[in-house]
Amino acid sequence: MPFSIAQVTPWPWEQHHEVNRFVERLADELCARGHRVVVVAPSDSRELVREGRAKVKALRSDPDAVFAEPGCASIIAVGQSLPFRRGGSVSVPLDVSRTIEELLDRAELDFVHVHEPFAPSASSAALRHSRALNVGTFHATTERFVSTQVARRMVELLFGRLDGRTASFAATRDLVARYFAGHYDVIRPGADLLHRRESDGGPPEIVFSAEEERGAMRLFLRALRRLPTDLDWRATVWLRDPGSAPAVSLPRRLRDRVRLAGPGEGSEAQHLARARIAVAASAGAAPAPQLVLRALAGGAVPVVARLPQYEEAVRDGELGPLFEPRDALTLAAQLERLLSEPELVREYERRIERAHPEIAWSRAADEFEALYRRIAARRHDGRALAHVAKRLSGRDFIHVDLHMHTDHSPDCATPVGTLLDAAKAVGLGAIAITDHNEISGALEARARADGIKVIVAEEVKTADQGEVIGLFIEEKIPRGMTLQETIAEIRRQGGLVYVPHPFDRMHSVPDYEHLLDVVEDIDAIEVFNPRVAFSAFNEEAARFAAKYRIVAGAGSDSHVAQGLGSVKIRMRDFEGPEEFLGSLRDADIVRKRQSLLYVQALKFIQTKTPARPRGSSTRRRDPAARATKRSKR
Repeated sequence: MPFSIAQVTPWPWEQHHEVNRFVERLADELCARGHRVVVVAPSDSRELVREGRAKVKALRSDPDAVFAEPGCASIIAVGQSLPFRRGGSVSVPLDVSRTIEELLDRAELDFVHVHEPFAPSASSAALRHSRALNVGTFHATTERFVSTQVARRMVELLFGRLDGRTASFAATRDLVARYFAGHYDVIRPGADLLHRRESDGGPPEIVFSAEEERGAMRLFLRALRRLPTDLDWRATVWLRDPGSAPAVSLPRRLRDRVRLAGPGEGSEAQHLARARIAVAASAGAAPAPQLVLRALAGGAVPVVARLPQYEEAVRDGELGPLFEPRDALTLAAQLERLLSEPELVREYERRIERAHPEIAWSRAADEFEALYRRIAARRHDGRALAHVAKRLSGRDFIHVDLHMHTDHSPDCATPVGTLLDAAKAVGLGAIAITDHNEISGALEARARADGIKVIVAEEVKTADQGEVIGLFIEEKIPRGMTLQETIAEIRRQGGLVYVPHPFDRMHSVPDYEHLLDVVEDIDAIEVFNPRVAFSAFNEEAARFAAKYRIVAGAGSDSHVAQGLGSVKIRMRDFEGPEEFLGSLRDADIVRKRQSLLYVQALKFIQTKTPARPRGSSTRRRDPAARATKRSKR
């Protein structure tokens, strides 16, 4: 099925940046395949920003307002950016972030694909506000000091929202993964294959496109000065803006051979399609690896500096010779060799022609499309429960709490009887008792229950990835197994896999990538827990559940009887796991304000209360029980 995709770049759309070029061509390829694509970018054009914001406002009444006609990507300019250093990321004014938030809140998107999502930028703002599946693509191979050293922990949390990660080159993957661990698919950029013009019979042409730093052009010109005078050649330096070109001083013998050209004399693509040789001479300050791919697509033999991304583009020298960065002598020697050996050039050209299918943008689009499909395939299909919903339609509604503890948990002192009395007092029709690494309390509660349904459950501590709850189980699951092994044991018992407080970093929880590994095995996920320290943790859980279409649950996580009722699920009455899951899919979560400080204080009092003599009444020694008794009166 076609997807709705937002491609987000941090660079102003008018800038001819490699990231923008990547976004534009990928968007075109995806649109041609039937996907709906919107490109989100800052802009230096006030008119384009006004148009973009008008489209975002139109989403309030038309969910398709930001999309163009089929087969065409629309551009949504979200505000003017404020670049703070050459070649670096861009900062985002507050109004840009607000526009992006409204866009992503209202647009119906399957994917938000962010490019270079380092903060502060439009890409990082989009990742922060996205409610869709998120893909991040990393392009640059230079380290970002602030992100990797100063704000590394914050960036890790932001990248934790990525459902898929890609890198344009293996060198990019290696750099980013060194600081932000995870799996990165290498999907190289493509290039538009060009029809190569027939030679006009003149001398071989060498082209240098000034997309790199200025020092690269100076190195190229120094190499030309070292070429033997008896070689026949001509060279073109192509500049996007000839007016901004630095002063070029050439010896008299080269003035007739070297010319500066701009768009008025033909596009970069036209020059590359005419050239026999193309040079990329960056020393690493502002490399342009897509330039090397465009040279290959035009059929020119690239001579490139030994930067990792350049080496990757020419397959370690298979498609073109190399030289050490800043080494004008070796660059001159490689040019001389190609000019002197026409057969060597023809051999390179044959290899390049065979490599063209791997260079085309269609190949890159194929790989991204496959990635989108793999990620989307993790989403749950609620249609499987349609037959259950019909069966439940005539049942009465009850209130349910799916997360609570008794004194069978080591961190709780609430007796089973007290918990059952409190559950009845607050109007609960069903409860799941989820003691830590124990089911004895749940079994006792089920045996003693009168008029209330008890789901036997256990909150199991795994060896590697926090806690997971098994609902509807009958045997205790040992702690200390891996997350996958614990899930397998829940399944063996015919139980349901329920993930509690999944993004509460104050608890032991699985990290995002490990959660993705088991997302297809999760039956339900807790999207509201009143005991989490920050509401953002619950919001993150709700987003995760929504984008993967996982059934949402909630529970008080009560360790004291007073905590019951702080959240209730209003759902149809059920029998067994299948009906429970079907009912939960269409349930409503009813929240009640509860003082976390008060509940935590009661928990502390209970767990610290010294033991009474054996003959003492349980209710008399339990403050929570006394509070429940008073509430009954």
